[in-house]
Amino acid sequence: MDFKRRRLAVTLRNQLNYPLQFNPFVFSKLFLLWVAVGIVGGVIAGFYWTVLEGLLHFLAQFQGLYVIPIMAVAGLLAGLVIHFLGDPGEMDLIVNNIRFKGGRLEPKNNPSMILSSWICIASGGSAGPEAPLVQVVGSTGTWIARKLRIKGEDLRSLSIAGMAAAFTALFGAPLGGSLFALEIQHHKHISEYYQALMPALVASCSSYVIFLLITHIGIGPTWVFPMFATPELNDFFYAMLYALAGTAAGWLFILTVRQSRVVFKKLSVPIYIKMMVGGLLIGTIAYFVPLSRYFSHDELNVLLEEQFTLEFLFILLGAKILAIAFTVTSGWRGGFIIPLFFVGATVGLIVNAVFPGQNLPLIMVSCMAAINACVTRTPISTTILLATLTGFHHFIPILFASLTGFFLAPKTPLINAQLGMKE
Repeated sequence: MDFKRRRLAVTLRNQLNYPLQFNPFVFSKLFLLWVAVGIVGGVIAGFYWTVLEGLLHFLAQFQGLYVIPIMAVAGLLAGLVIHFLGDPGEMDLIVNNIRFKGGRLEPKNNPSMILSSWICIASGGSAGPEAPLVQVVGSTGTWIARKLRIKGEDLRSLSIAGMAAAFTALFGAPLGGSLFALEIQHHKHISEYYQALMPALVASCSSYVIFLLITHIGIGPTWVFPMFATPELNDFFYAMLYALAGTAAGWLFILTVRQSRVVFKKLSVPIYIKMMVGGLLIGTIAYFVPLSRYFSHDELNVLLEEQFTLEFLFILLGAKILAIAFTVTSGWRGGFIIPLFFVGATVGLIVNAVFPGQNLPLIMVSCMAAINACVTRTPISTTILLATLTGFHHFIPILFASLTGFFLAPKTPLINAQLGMKE
C-alpha cells in the first residue's frame, strides 16, 4: 500500500512539473512532421519526374540501330556515376536497412542514385523510377528524423513514411502506396510495422497533392482499360484461374532473374563495364522488339490500343522478361513493378488470344495482379494499386487474383531481404 502511495505521489509531481495541455484533437506534433515528410517527398518526386520526362523526350528521338550504342553508352555513364559517387544499393538493401538497421536509410548516396537512375530509365532501361525514388525520399525521412533527434520506432516510421510518399507520388494511390511500403518489408508478417501505417498514410496524401501541383498530370487511371461489367460470383473463380497464367509468368521471371544474376556475378569487371554490357543486351532486345524498351508506363497503353498477333505477343513476353532481368541484374537502376504489370498485361492478351470470347479486362487485370503479388509478395497493396491505375473499381476479383499469385509464389522470394535474414 505504501508503495502505491509513493508511485501516485511521483505521478502527481510529474504532472505538476509540466504545464497542462488542452488538446481536444487526436493529432499532435508528429502529425505535422508526417505532413512535412510528405511535402518534401512530393517536391522531390515532382522534380525527379519533371527532369526524367525531359530526358525521355530527348533520348526517344534515337531509334533503330542507334538504340544499341545509345544504351551501351548510357550504361557506361551510369556505371561511372556509381563508381565515383558510390553504390546506392537496390531494393534488397532498403528492406534490409528498414528491418535490421532501425529503419535508417543512408542519404549520402542519393546523388549517385538520382543521376544514375535518370540515365538508365531515360535511355530505355526496363525498370521504372519507383525504386530510386523510394530510396531517395525514404532516406530523406531518415535525415529529417536525425536532425530532429528522433530515434527508435519513430525514426523507422518516418523512413517508411518517406517510402510511402514516393510510391504514392508515382502510382497516384495514397492507400495503395502506403500499404505497399509496409508489405514490401516482409512476405510473412505484413503487419510487422503497423505502427508506421498512419505516418505512411498522412505522408502519402500530402505527397500526392504536391506531386500533382508540380507535374499537372491529372487525376484518373493511368491505363485506359476496356469497360468491365458488374462482377458476378463466377468472376472470382475465373480471376483465380486467369491468375494461374500470371503466376506462371512470375515464376518464369524469377528464374530468369536468378540465372541472369549468376551470369553477371561471374563477370569480374568494374561496375561501369558490367552496366555497359547490360546496355548492349537491353539495346539489342529493344532494337528487335521496340515495344520492350523503357519501363512500360506509356507502352502499356500501346498494348491496350493496338492489335497484335499471338506470335508477336509471345515474342514480346520473352523479350520483356529478358530486358527486365538484364536491367536489374547488370547494375542498371530502377524498379520492376510497372514493367511487371506490362508483362502481366501481355500474358492476359495471350490468354485471350488462345481462349477467345473471354472477359478481356478481367483476364488482363488478374494476370497483372498475380505476377506482381508473386514476385513482390504484396497482395493487398497490389489490389488497390491496380484498381487505381486501371480504373477497374471492382477490386474483389483483383484481390482473388493477387492472393492466388501470393500463395502460389516460390517459397524463396526474389527480394532476399524478405526472407527475414540479415544481409
